[in-house]
Amino acid sequence: MSDDRNMAQHEADTATIPVERRRRVGGRGAERSRKPSGAKYLNLVNNLARTELLSPEALDDIHEASLTILEEIGMDIILPEARERMKAAGAVVTPGTERVRFDRGMITELIASVPSTFTLHARNPLRNVQIGGRNLVFAQVASAPFVADREGGRRAGNQEDFRKLIKLAQSYDIIHMTGGYPVEPVDIHASVRHLDCLSDIVKLTDKAFHCYSLGKQRNLDAIEIARIGRGISMEEMEREPSLFTIINSSSPLRLDGPMLQGIIEMSSRGQVVIVTPFTLAGAMAPVTIAGALVQQNAEALCGIAFTQMVRKGAPVMYGGFTSNVDMKTGAPAFGTPEYMKAVIAGGQLARRYGIPYRTSNTNASNTLDAQAAYESALSLWALTQGGGNFVLHAAGWSEGGLTASFEKFILDVDMLQMVAEFLTPLDVSQDALALDAVRDVGPGGHYFGTAHTLARYETAFYSPILSDWRNHETWTEAGRPTTYDHANRIFKETLVHYERPPLDPAIEEELDAFVAKRKKEGGVPTDF
Repeated sequence: MSDDRNMAQHEADTATIPVERRRRVGGRGAERSRKPSGAKYLNLVNNLARTELLSPEALDDIHEASLTILEEIGMDIILPEARERMKAAGAVVTPGTERVRFDRGMITELIASVPSTFTLHARNPLRNVQIGGRNLVFAQVASAPFVADREGGRRAGNQEDFRKLIKLAQSYDIIHMTGGYPVEPVDIHASVRHLDCLSDIVKLTDKAFHCYSLGKQRNLDAIEIARIGRGISMEEMEREPSLFTIINSSSPLRLDGPMLQGIIEMSSRGQVVIVTPFTLAGAMAPVTIAGALVQQNAEALCGIAFTQMVRKGAPVMYGGFTSNVDMKTGAPAFGTPEYMKAVIAGGQLARRYGIPYRTSNTNASNTLDAQAAYESALSLWALTQGGGNFVLHAAGWSEGGLTASFEKFILDVDMLQMVAEFLTPLDVSQDALALDAVRDVGPGGHYFGTAHTLARYETAFYSPILSDWRNHETWTEAGRPTTYDHANRIFKETLVHYERPPLDPAIEEELDAFVAKRKKEGGVPTDF
């Protein structure tokens, strides 16, 4: 229905239809138009009451047990410079080993300096995101080695698909930023891959982005590319965080050299670090969820404390990624009840420390099917109720993170927009209470033609991207399209209509010159 006359005609047409058939007519005779998201999704706030899975006593028990691990067992710190910094801060370094132990009071004092909220800046100020508090930010899938769509099947990551996924991320406002590389483009040599990929991200999007901590020079190159993209000085860059990195512990109880180097380079320059242990219960963590949470918390607090040793007040997030494995095969499982519990409990721990909380939208399905949808739906429910602030892998994650799926990206965008709509406060104004409309209609009438309805029908309800609301007969005549069919078509249509965001020619010239210079220098050393 495109105008008021159509609505009025619909009212007349349905007035004589039996009640049991009326609900099968309105707007279902043709496929609904599917519009891109709107600017209302740029800044999301989650004002729902948080689910408290753990009692205060249980939360204290996990906290104290994790500090006991750091104090009595310690962590292996696989970087001499990091051990020296930790020793200078008061940690106990066992001579001749990589083992470091931390007094619980020192950890408590260090994490107290972490900012509870901060702004992550994009090259387009409208795309700046607020991190922490009740803010909710979504980033697309990151770091998948494979990519898939229905026609091409599952294939190794490549630059063409990398660029397509970046364009999709730019096309929907519900995706607030890119994560890492949505798929690893292995057709670009590793020595210069970061230069091409980050340059593409700056040109193809105007959103904040990520750099991989895989050696000092990659960090320095990424920081410079982010600085050039924003057109600011390094002094401004250090005052205004404009880049983030994920620091994964090598569970159990290890932080490796590149991760520690990444903390040093990023935190010392005021950029964002997200410390995320990868604790799979039954594999790299105890088989009990409580035990896995204790280890997650110990590893996270160690990394977070180190950021504050490097630079007091450096922005950092508490990352939770505890799930379980299939004990029959050892395969990671996601979107499980155990994952949900860990997400919610992780949120309680992060709030206890006043640190922004990072989590993920996960599933282990190999294709776009019911499993992909329900495991992601359960993940989203848990992270929303658990108070997640930053959601990585929010759109496109498939096969337990091994594959970036074009169709799954569209499904996730639809679900994320539904989450955003659900989080929109319910309007209970006098106008929304609609007493005048109820008086006009009275008993036994209907609301199709009322002024109240006609003024609102186009925007009254969320219009899903993928849901097919046609009746069975019309759907059958259309060839019985599935959600997979719709998602496949929509991602292609979105790419056709993609528009590159404006970029100052002087900035693009400086960016190209920097990338060319670094390539001429050989990029970064590799062993192949």
